[in-house]
Amino acid sequence: MTTGATTLPSTSTSPTARRLWARSRGVLLAAVVLLAAAVAMAVVRSGDRHDNLDPRSADPYGSRAVAELLADQGVSTRVVTTLDEAADAAGPDTTLLVARPDLLTDRQQTRLRSALRTSDGRTVLVAPATPSVATLAPGVTAAPAPASDTTLPPDCELPAARRAGTADTGRVRYTTEALDADSCYPSDGLPTLLRLPAAEGKGDTVVLGAPDILLNDHLDKRGNASLALQLLGSRPHLVWYLPSLSDDSATDTGDRSFVDLIPPGWLWGTLQLFFAALLAALWRARRLGPLVPERLPVAIRASETVEGRARLYSKARARDRAASALRSTTRIRLAPLVGVSPTQAHAPEALLPALSTRIHREGQPLHSLLFGPPPHDDAALIALADQLDALESEVRRP
Repeated sequence: MTTGATTLPSTSTSPTARRLWARSRGVLLAAVVLLAAAVAMAVVRSGDRHDNLDPRSADPYGSRAVAELLADQGVSTRVVTTLDEAADAAGPDTTLLVARPDLLTDRQQTRLRSALRTSDGRTVLVAPATPSVATLAPGVTAAPAPASDTTLPPDCELPAARRAGTADTGRVRYTTEALDADSCYPSDGLPTLLRLPAAEGKGDTVVLGAPDILLNDHLDKRGNASLALQLLGSRPHLVWYLPSLSDDSATDTGDRSFVDLIPPGWLWGTLQLFFAALLAALWRARRLGPLVPERLPVAIRASETVEGRARLYSKARARDRAASALRSTTRIRLAPLVGVSPTQAHAPEALLPALSTRIHREGQPLHSLLFGPPPHDDAALIALADQLDALESEVRRP
């Protein structure tokens, strides 16, 4: 007797360790590369990161350069991110710069305008559009079309603009009915920079059509640096307000719905993606063609099919279904033998008279045999099958 175990060969259901490694090493290598890239990106971004127009950012679209130039002139720069801080900091010796006015809700705009009305300081609004300019700068509206050119000459009497000369202010154009407003850097007849004196006091509001003159990447071009320093350095203190959606004062859901907070471009983009997906579905759709016959890989004998079906009937105790199948098949085979159409094979009024003229049976009537109730047990089912077989043999007998 052999006591040693026989080693079975490796199959597809029992792969070896080497085969498993060969199959999975590509996926594991890709996962390691992705993990290393994620760690590297996390390390690179682990330092201080700031948004655009942030005076602490040295990125091309940050504003650290102008803040440092102002510091050399003795102007202090303070960054705030909440409405309460911005409103409390407003004063006659302060310039308040609102970096992204359109992020403010209607309630925030109203509160900020109330705080600035009597501050006697300067307010600089950077590229405000229709949602905010009407509230923060009453009497000013944003033109529907953007400026056709971003680099523009001053073409006004404002001393700061005349000293700076050509600058990159063109993006949003404005209109105003104020007669004492300084309208500078016009594009197609509409100014891209406005200075609005306060109705009471010594303060004023500057509406700037583009943030380019404040960006690190554009500060050394044309008269951008001169214009930025003159607009922001007129007071000894500069408060740089970066509106944030995390500000508690921004929770005024009654003024704006969720759709109002979504930029218009996203709505149009979603609609375009929907139509693109619809067109792609129509393009790739295929009509179902005719059925293609296919040869079965294995020929199954009819007796095996019958036995399998019989076992299913027996397991489910479906004597009624089995008897119905036996009677229906027998009627179909008997109908052409007695001259009845196959469509009338299951009609007693057509099949039974034709059978009566062909054979003369005594005992069980033909109606109960071919159309009777289901058998009550397995023995009765077997007897029914034998009787149906005998009836068919009798009809076939010459």
